[in-house]
Amino acid sequence: MEHEAVKGATGRSAGRGGTRTLWRRIREPLAQSRFVKNFIAGLFAWFVRLIRITSPLVKGSTQVAGGAYAHLEPGIIALWHGQHLLTPAYYPKGRPLVAMVSRSADAELNALMIEKFGIEAVRGSGGRDSTRHLDKGGAKALIALKKSLAADKNVAMIADIPHGTPRDAGLGIVLLARLSGRPILPSAIATSRRKVLEKSWDKTTINLPFGRSAVIVGTPVFVPADADDAEMERKRQEVTASLNAATAEAYRLVDGAK
Repeated sequence: MEHEAVKGATGRSAGRGGTRTLWRRIREPLAQSRFVKNFIAGLFAWFVRLIRITSPLVKGSTQVAGGAYAHLEPGIIALWHGQHLLTPAYYPKGRPLVAMVSRSADAELNALMIEKFGIEAVRGSGGRDSTRHLDKGGAKALIALKKSLAADKNVAMIADIPHGTPRDAGLGIVLLARLSGRPILPSAIATSRRKVLEKSWDKTTINLPFGRSAVIVGTPVFVPADADDAEMERKRQEVTASLNAATAEAYRLVDGAK
């Protein structure tokens, strides 16, 4: 009996080990599968649409479709890392938008998801702490965004630098404004029902359905074409302040509204 028990336990252990080995063998091909990625991106798109449908905008939200900022279009929509996930669902339909998405593998799902809303994705990293040290991919992405603005399309960029100081704008978005002559529109979306991933570097917010929502466009930032290094730094700080103020106001509205 003892021998049979040991044999049974060994068999179960081997079975679990075999299952783990099998999963490891199929996990990577699944992760690389275009079909699987599109399926997951479709689920994400469905979820953010559900949030938009079930979370009415509160009084005080910025009217983004044909509102007070329409005369500033095409513009550069500035967003914070971890606070941008609902943007595709709240962006007005029928208005062209090109969004910069990180070139990291993790961001590929985000690129696929926004494309399901008719938003064009440009891959690159646009935060940057120096306008003189853009990598080749980042420079190409900024050029593509500049061309999009010239073609009368709005563009969207994450303002802070990946894995840098959260909610502190980099110079990449300021450089795009200087090169294009178009204003930066600091924007924030918040929901009353949400889960904050406290251990993430940017305090990523997972928005949840069946609550209230708010959209705030903050004070626009204009960057002159002849801005020197000192002026670029002032404008960077201006973007940071305006975007933080917009974010605080969006959260105040959803958390304070009755």
